[in-house]
Amino acid sequence: MQGAPFRKPTAPGVFPGHWGGLRPRPTMASLLLLAAALLSSWAQLPAEASSWWSLAMSPVQRPEMFIIGAQPVCSQLPGLSPGQRKLCQLYQEHMAYIGEGAKTGIKECQYQFRQRRWNCSTVDNASVFGRVMQTGSRETAFTYAVSAAGVVNAISRACREGELSTCGCSRTARPKDLPRDWLWGGCGDNVEYGYRFAKEFVDAREREKNFAKGSEEQGRVLMNLQNNEAGRRAVYKMADVACKCHGVSGSCSLKTCWLQLAEFRKVGDQLKEKYDSAAAMRITRKGKLELVNSRFNQPTPEDLVYVDPSPDYCLRNETTGSLGTQGRLCNKTSEGMDGCELMCCGRGYDQFKSVQVERCHCKFHWCCYVKCRKCTEIVDQYVCK
Repeated sequence: MQGAPFRKPTAPGVFPGHWGGLRPRPTMASLLLLAAALLSSWAQLPAEASSWWSLAMSPVQRPEMFIIGAQPVCSQLPGLSPGQRKLCQLYQEHMAYIGEGAKTGIKECQYQFRQRRWNCSTVDNASVFGRVMQTGSRETAFTYAVSAAGVVNAISRACREGELSTCGCSRTARPKDLPRDWLWGGCGDNVEYGYRFAKEFVDAREREKNFAKGSEEQGRVLMNLQNNEAGRRAVYKMADVACKCHGVSGSCSLKTCWLQLAEFRKVGDQLKEKYDSAAAMRITRKGKLELVNSRFNQPTPEDLVYVDPSPDYCLRNETTGSLGTQGRLCNKTSEGMDGCELMCCGRGYDQFKSVQVERCHCKFHWCCYVKCRKCTEIVDQYVCK
């Protein structure tokens, strides 16, 4: 890793007191006023907890864009826990890339679930996904994993591109199986730094929580940490060697190689496979997660886990956060999850016609452009009742 070493705050989320001397003993009246104020503020909080995912929903200013006299960026960002806000203060230039990573993860989630009843829809508040993330389901497991993976991806690439002062190109050791006459150099994606920083930032929210050992809340924290790690490892392990040829007239007499991130779609595909084989877990009295069905293999750090069954995504439900499938497009001829029978949960579907405009009759003209015509077509489409 180039530049300054990765600095870990001594106590994320813990801030020293700033009042000197002895504090006056509170009176009963002041305690009652404080309790009333707290109850009032709790009553105004949204049911959905805010999340760092909200960094994906609005652009984060880069440090060079700060205006003199403006409020510090970290105090204005929604959804950060105390520990994450402390990291923000130490690494302000990273925040824009954390937002990009979150956006990448959300887009990949929506692609992977585009043909499912739950399609990774976002809502218009700081929780991003709404109440549905309060359930420790398979879908929640995937969302945590893919968003953590997005942060590793974005930070690793920002290091390579010289956007961050605390890291640079990857300094991974030369692979032992690389041919001797190939050069190991170039500027690789710094996946080592990306992994470590993503672990510090994304996990900070969970590690600040202090629930009773063996409680359902502790089980959910352990679930989140497991899935965050699975997402990070997917990016880390899928990074591979990339090479470029050199030589006269492309003879490839010499090759230069470096470490390169895998396409994020491949990361999403792998995490989707992990979603399909996710392990159902429960919390023990000793504060550990264990398999609900002991006949299955123990999950590895690369596997997804969940602690709650998935809610019914067929109908809109304000309690669970399900948006339902009414109005969703479906495929009349498919027998899969995107088919009208499964997507519409047996409620039936409506048919309508729509006009689609596509490029057609494309021809290559010398030199050098392609000219196409626009063709219109009336197609049948189907939406769930």
